[in-house]
Amino acid sequence: MRQIKSKLTPYQRIDIWGDRDEVEFRVTGATHAWWHRQKFLTGLAWDNMAAGVMSHPRRPQTLLMLGLGGGTSLRTLRHLQPNLDITAVEIDGDMVALAREYMGLDDIGVKVITGDAYAWLEKNRRKFDLVFDDVYGVTHDDVIRPGLYIPALRAALERTTAADGLFAVNLVVGKGHRTMQSAFRKFFVSHFADVRSITTPASLNETLVGGQALRPWREVRMLRQTFPQESDRHFWDILRARGMA
Repeated sequence: MRQIKSKLTPYQRIDIWGDRDEVEFRVTGATHAWWHRQKFLTGLAWDNMAAGVMSHPRRPQTLLMLGLGGGTSLRTLRHLQPNLDITAVEIDGDMVALAREYMGLDDIGVKVITGDAYAWLEKNRRKFDLVFDDVYGVTHDDVIRPGLYIPALRAALERTTAADGLFAVNLVVGKGHRTMQSAFRKFFVSHFADVRSITTPASLNETLVGGQALRPWREVRMLRQTFPQESDRHFWDILRARGMA
């Protein structure tokens, strides 16, 4: 791949790399979004996230994504569930514009709201089958979560998630992130009857998903057969899940 463009936004610098078959958005030296002409899965965090959404016991009809990036996981979800109603809130309007230009965001059929995801959430009154928190800020050499939820935001999350719905979060793990990971694990275990951790070997990310009941993991794994590419089926096969008490 070669560098196609670099864009300095009010929130981050986005370096766009690509060729005729694939495109990456790189921020702080890491790939923050990926698109391929034929493939869906990557062996990285977006695979965990898609499997987290598909852990809904009856497959969600509505999804709220807090933090959009380039929409990598949403492209996979559109493949897995073509009729899924997706709403995404993203603070960086330039990122959204670049995703439309280079990653076919408009082809996914996502309703995109530009703004602060948490501020929007506190005003929202619509319920969703699944709410997914992928909100991260950027420092000069890493990404950082805003922190655990203040009472008003926790109330907004509870109000927004349907009674039989799920809540999920994408967490960066490893050095410098363990304290936040531990805090979120405790939050999930204390708030949900059924909690699942989803990882893949090459990724420094963990998806936590919680609710009253989750779809059996064996059923989620069977979705491998929906992917036409062998590489996609391989990446789905190596996803790992464990329950958390």
